[in-house]
Amino acid sequence: MYTLYGYPKTRSVRVAWALEELGLPFEYSLVDLKQGQHLSEEYKAISPASKIPALSTPEGTLTESAAIVTFLAERHGMHEFIPEPGSFERAKYEEMMLFLTNELEQPIWNLAKHTFALPKEQRLEQMRDVAVWEFKRVLPVFSSMLGDKEFVCGTMFTMADILAGHILAWAKGSKLDITLDGKTDNVAAYAQRVLSRDAYERAWRKEMAHLPE
Repeated sequence: MYTLYGYPKTRSVRVAWALEELGLPFEYSLVDLKQGQHLSEEYKAISPASKIPALSTPEGTLTESAAIVTFLAERHGMHEFIPEPGSFERAKYEEMMLFLTNELEQPIWNLAKHTFALPKEQRLEQMRDVAVWEFKRVLPVFSSMLGDKEFVCGTMFTMADILAGHILAWAKGSKLDITLDGKTDNVAAYAQRVLSRDAYERAWRKEMAHLPE
């Protein structure tokens, strides 16, 4: 059985979502960020960067949500949640995963870092403005890549949709406009479509059940 190390309302929900989509049982181990458990030597032995999520497997531990969900899909959902390795469709999947983590997510993460994640003395107010500007610049690119497709890779729901869905939910939670005043309505419709999946709802509820009081 897999063990997911995570904390509610973080990237660990991506892995929980993937596990739910694949119908895989897993144990959830809370890493209490507010108590600094991620900085403990015990957790650093699991995740040297002190970050979540991490996934314990019978073969070892994996970190980085994009790598984890890709591993799970290849191991348990080939042809259903991820294209065949070596195919053009797989190359487009990898292209989208890199775009999502390197481009679409970064402004939101920068906004979070300079709002609450970094120590107060390291936060820069102007960086929040830059992050919002960057998000407004990159969202139309994603809108163009998505077009009128049902999912980011076409008609197949893939692990890239899990990353995209979570990033857009994170953007909305950060009070960023994912419609850009009607210019990217296809993105808003897409977000509603993927975030209404039962597996996402189950993953969200399971994580929130571990939220410390």
